[in-house]
Amino acid sequence: MNIANRIAPVRVVPARAQTQGADCAPCHGSQAGIASGATPLKTQCSNCHLRDICLPCGLDTLDLERLDTMMFGRRKIKAGEELFRGGERFQFIYAVRTGTFKSSLMLADGREQVSGFHMAGELMGLDGLANGRHASSAIALEDADVCAIPYVHLTELATGSADMQMVMARLMSREIVREHSLMMLLGSMNAEERLAAFLINLSQRMKARGYSPSEFHLRMSRAEIGSYLGMKLETVSRTFSAFQQQRLLEVDKRHIRIVDLEGLTRAFEARAH
Repeated sequence: MNIANRIAPVRVVPARAQTQGADCAPCHGSQAGIASGATPLKTQCSNCHLRDICLPCGLDTLDLERLDTMMFGRRKIKAGEELFRGGERFQFIYAVRTGTFKSSLMLADGREQVSGFHMAGELMGLDGLANGRHASSAIALEDADVCAIPYVHLTELATGSADMQMVMARLMSREIVREHSLMMLLGSMNAEERLAAFLINLSQRMKARGYSPSEFHLRMSRAEIGSYLGMKLETVSRTFSAFQQQRLLEVDKRHIRIVDLEGLTRAFEARAH
């Protein structure tokens, strides 16, 4: 797969210059570099429509106000572009504002291994905490917008806030749970169970964002799904066809309609529990 290597610039302005409008999460300017003539960002964590599922989730009013006084950075990423790449120095945690990303690792033989998919309200870049460099790359599957959160400033904020420390711990825990879930998918489930679990997970995430849990458009290709689930492309396509024949799904290319959610759940429920 040909992936553009151009990384979009950060636009940073002081929070004081912001006015209420679109939604985002905080950043700072010293590491990102303040772009000359940058237009003010009309965003704050406290009025973000994603605050209940993103970084501010669980914070009290005082901590939200402290987040709002930080400086904000935003990156617009075109479909196919990298937000960050494996081996790059870790500086930011990224909150997805709009769009969808995949994270992937490059194997020794040159093949790509997809390790996750990320949508609005979810955080990326935590893989860089281990040794100061990102272990994976993040590539936009569609035109996207992210908020760049400087990790050094986030830890400084956490120093004086027990609630923020809990938020940081929750972020780490989410990564552990995600890794465990992936290991369960790859280690103990057959093809139908893996794809069913994947689709149900997408359904739940769509519902949490106010979208239809039963009808949505896949931003990732069949090959990318197969890479993530440890399945060959032919197996992914065959399993989608099997679900259609069982009248669990209606599939039109990347458009999915879950016809029988309970039946789809039963396809992996026994093994998962």
